[in-house]
Amino acid sequence: MEPNDFIQGRDIVVVGQQPWDVEIGSNCKNIALEFSRHNRVLYVNSPLDRITLLKQKHDPKVKKRIDVIKHKADAIVKLQDNLWNLYPDRMIESINWIKNDAIYTFLNKINNKRFAKSISDAITKLGFKDVILFNDNDIFRCFYLKELLKPAVSIYYSRDYLLYVDYWKLHGEKLEPQLIAKSDLCVANSTYLASYCGRYNKNSHYVGQGCDLEIFTNKQALPVPDDMQNISKPVIGYVGALQSIRLDIDLLAYLAEQRPGWSIVLVGPEDNEFTASRLHSIPNIHFLGSKPGEMLPAYINAFDVCLNPQVVNQVTIGNYPRKIDEYLAMGKPTVATRTEAMSVFANHTYLCETKEDYLAAIQKALDEDSPVKQQDRIRFAATHSWENNVKEIYKAINLTER
Repeated sequence: MEPNDFIQGRDIVVVGQQPWDVEIGSNCKNIALEFSRHNRVLYVNSPLDRITLLKQKHDPKVKKRIDVIKHKADAIVKLQDNLWNLYPDRMIESINWIKNDAIYTFLNKINNKRFAKSISDAITKLGFKDVILFNDNDIFRCFYLKELLKPAVSIYYSRDYLLYVDYWKLHGEKLEPQLIAKSDLCVANSTYLASYCGRYNKNSHYVGQGCDLEIFTNKQALPVPDDMQNISKPVIGYVGALQSIRLDIDLLAYLAEQRPGWSIVLVGPEDNEFTASRLHSIPNIHFLGSKPGEMLPAYINAFDVCLNPQVVNQVTIGNYPRKIDEYLAMGKPTVATRTEAMSVFANHTYLCETKEDYLAAIQKALDEDSPVKQQDRIRFAATHSWENNVKEIYKAINLTER
């Protein structure tokens, strides 16, 4: 590593939206693990709020938090060397429904103070000094943490454009720009989000995206899944959640109807719109349902061309599509909607703006695929490691602290 892309011996506090004990993976967890290779890291779970307590009081995860609040269980859990997980020992109020700005601000300050006190107590107990505060896209609960914790460096990490979602939009349209502006630096996993942060804070950086690609890099001994054995070639496939807010249902119908000789295979859970769509009546579209994560490489390996048929909206335009790295890590030709976030993949994928573009690009991908192109895609995907992602974050921190 170069000196400017390395930090060691520091104390880092990671806050954000996703608790450690939620089973699904997240950028923030992977970044925290990478931080902990050379630094001490406290990963802070989001605090228990009153509505969650009332609605999910029998959930084992909620019971664990209640025990911590009642001092019946330890708030700090050591996960591994250099990495601890904090269960906040104070509950916060559920206030997002409050529309009056003055009342909301008053109560949000109280929530932030409770949350900060839990974190401060843990920092003292662990002996953390000159803390780097890394906020994973949490606008409300972490809005005042810079003032309350007084970290050496405060970082806002943008990985989703949240303001398109009603829950975040109500107060987020006002608060997120303020939070970005007062942070010492901002880092983002897409060029679109880096540009967005840059409107409010000039010290904003695109740091790329890491991916867990190990299970996607060994194509040997991957038999065709049983439910794909009788699907005719060529197979044009998609793996991931089938959500109408992200994917273009009309485009998929158009592709299947224009090319009845192609098999369109969709692997993943459906939302209500997909379930009710006319796609289910088109004979060459195959819905295979949700699959365990360890099975996904076998499905991708059975595809001739991989798809990411996104609709362009505020949710997708800045979202880094991790599935593209997974497709490329297996050497697969990949056709996707052109967005600003997809610009980093421009030399290794086929990017489209219209339905007609998709038809032509898929045919081209089928026609010109080769072992040389496959190896080029694999090499490119391999550069999107968590180590490289965190190196870029370190560079941004080092530039700020000079």
